[in-house]
Amino acid sequence: MTENQQPVIKCSVGITAHNEEANIGQILQAMLDQRLHTVEIAEIIVVASGCTDSTVDIVQEFVNFDPRIQLHVQEKREGKTSAINIFLKHATHDVCVLESGDTVPHEDAIENMVRMFHDPAVGMTGAHKVPVNTPEHVIGFLSHLRLKMEHQLCLEIPRLGELIAFRKVFDQIPPDVAMDEAFVEALVIRRGLQVRYAPDAVVFNMGPETLGDFVKQRRRNHAGHLYLKSKYGYEVSSMGGTRLAKLAFEEIWGALRLIWILFALALIEGYSRLLGWYDFKFRKRTHVVWDIAWTTKEVKRSVDTQGINITSPHLPAKRE
Repeated sequence: MTENQQPVIKCSVGITAHNEEANIGQILQAMLDQRLHTVEIAEIIVVASGCTDSTVDIVQEFVNFDPRIQLHVQEKREGKTSAINIFLKHATHDVCVLESGDTVPHEDAIENMVRMFHDPAVGMTGAHKVPVNTPEHVIGFLSHLRLKMEHQLCLEIPRLGELIAFRKVFDQIPPDVAMDEAFVEALVIRRGLQVRYAPDAVVFNMGPETLGDFVKQRRRNHAGHLYLKSKYGYEVSSMGGTRLAKLAFEEIWGALRLIWILFALALIEGYSRLLGWYDFKFRKRTHVVWDIAWTTKEVKRSVDTQGINITSPHLPAKRE
């Protein structure tokens, strides 16, 4: 290791799974395919809870392929917190990564999250959640909009979930806690460490696609956050109405501006077509020789503070 090189951070990865046969192979392969430079995934611990499908069999195939992968089976589903405590019991490294079994990390996600722990003040980091389902209907659009607003909120004050990394400054989570990421956030902050958002660490997930699933997800999350605030005195950033109202107003204002622009475009297009119809019908003009729109004649390019032309890679440089 050279003088300027940072030491490699070894981490333990935990994956909680319940009947994830459709995705568990993808997430394990994505973990094995991570592009790492200053980070090493030393172990991958899968906790399969009460699975009745082929999740365990798929994980076992990966166990036989890569010795870093461990499988721990809970015969009965006891909740995510219980599964996380099994992971914490077997994790052997100071930095732990925790991911839900129904997500898939981008190939740079672990590197971009864990390298932040080179700063000793950092106690927890979280990934940027990106939905993979297209917003073709109202619920899909709401899922995208909610995660977009959550991303904007996290840029100001982190509110982490789905894929997190944290220092192992505790041995277990109380079994009555439903919102595990938020509780980890509280523990880290109370130990005087910082929580940071890693927007370049992307994790892909499926947003709800039915009204029932959307309500079910938001209902359980809000109830869990209220319980966390009531019993443990910790409030996540998304509970603050002022910030959410500000973000909602910005989205509404953007939508209103878009509606106004589309309305103005429709008026101008209609007026232009009316003039074109008048030219053709009454003036018998076909505009073979164009009336030149002079403002379109120069492709303007930005100039930096030192007077250097910044051009498109597809355009030749301007000749003096």
